[in-house]
Amino acid sequence: MKDGRGGKWSNAALIKGYDDYDDNMPNDLYAKWQHECLLEMLRLVKDDGAIFYNHKWRVQNGLFQGRQDIVYDVPLRQIIIWKRKGGINFNAGYFLPTYEVIYLIAKKDFKLAPHANRYGDVWEIKQEQKNGHPAPFPVELIYRIISSTNAQIILDPFMGSGTTAVVAAGLNRQFIGIEKSEKYCNMAEMRLLKNKQISEVAKFHRKTLFE
Repeated sequence: MKDGRGGKWSNAALIKGYDDYDDNMPNDLYAKWQHECLLEMLRLVKDDGAIFYNHKWRVQNGLFQGRQDIVYDVPLRQIIIWKRKGGINFNAGYFLPTYEVIYLIAKKDFKLAPHANRYGDVWEIKQEQKNGHPAPFPVELIYRIISSTNAQIILDPFMGSGTTAVVAAGLNRQFIGIEKSEKYCNMAEMRLLKNKQISEVAKFHRKTLFE
C-alpha cells in the first residue's frame, strides 16, 4: 500500500497498517496460525453452528495464495463472493480487485434462518467508508450474515472496530468480541455506547483488561 505518489490515498488508514500488531508474516506461518484459529473456533461451535470466514486471495512473491492451505480440512459447505464496489490499486500490472471470499464452514446440523437462502452466493455490498479502522466490515455485510443464522451467541475473534458487536446487539443476539488493540477496543466501545448497546457488565470487563 505504500505508494509515495500522494494524492487521494496518501492518508488512507490501511497505508499505516494495523494498531499494535502486524500479520505480515511468511505465508506458511500465516496459514498455520489461521488454520489453528479455525480449528479452535470449530471446537467451540455447536453442532448447529457455523463460521463465516472472510479472506482475500493474494499473490506474494509471485506465488498465488488461494487459502486452500487454511481451509483444507474443515467442513467447508459453500463459498460466498462478496462483491465490493471500488477499492484501491496502485499497480498498473493487474486489474482492480473488487471481490473477497467468505467461506461458510458449517457444522452438520447448521441451517440458515427462514428465507435467508434467497440471497444467493454473490453479495454486492459496498465497502465501509466512514470508519477509522484500516479494514472495516460494512454493517450491511455483517447484518446479512448474522440475520441469516439462528445463532444466539456471536463470536468475533478479530473484532476490530466492533461492527459485529454492534450488529449482533441490534439483532438482540449475545456477542463475544476479542481484540488485542486497546485503540480498536475503545473504538468498539464508543460505537456500542452511541447505539446504547453496551451493558455495565461489559464496561467493567473491558476495564479490567486494560487497566
